[in-house]
Amino acid sequence: MPRIYQHQFFVPDNAIDENGHVNNIEYVKWMQDIAVMHSQAQGFGSKEYKELGVTWVVHSHKITYSSPAFTGDQITALTWVATLGRSQSLRKYKFIRAKDSKTLATAETNWVFINTKSNRPCAIHESVASAFQLVPESEEP
Repeated sequence: MPRIYQHQFFVPDNAIDENGHVNNIEYVKWMQDIAVMHSQAQGFGSKEYKELGVTWVVHSHKITYSSPAFTGDQITALTWVATLGRSQSLRKYKFIRAKDSKTLATAETNWVFINTKSNRPCAIHESVASAFQLVPESEEP
């Protein structure tokens, strides 16, 4: 059960904007993708959430861009759960270019746990909460 989930990928041509580097919206997509991968690795994919009658929705994103990425760059994306409250969770991310270990961006998402029947926030199920080990700020990559 990895506390910090890691995924590597190469920047595709279609991620590049008119400025010649990765478009900022791509990072939001990557954040979504790696969050889903981490949850699946912990045993909670869309099937499991559907069976529980719950889902996660985004309340807010915060992204700090530090350096541009370009076509063909190999990116190491890291994600971890920083906090779990009654119905909210703070997930953090770090994107690093492999060839020079340069941090490209850091980010966080405040997720809200939703009951799919009522579309209202609900308490995070214990089975879900226990699947993720929190990473305190002092242990962040």
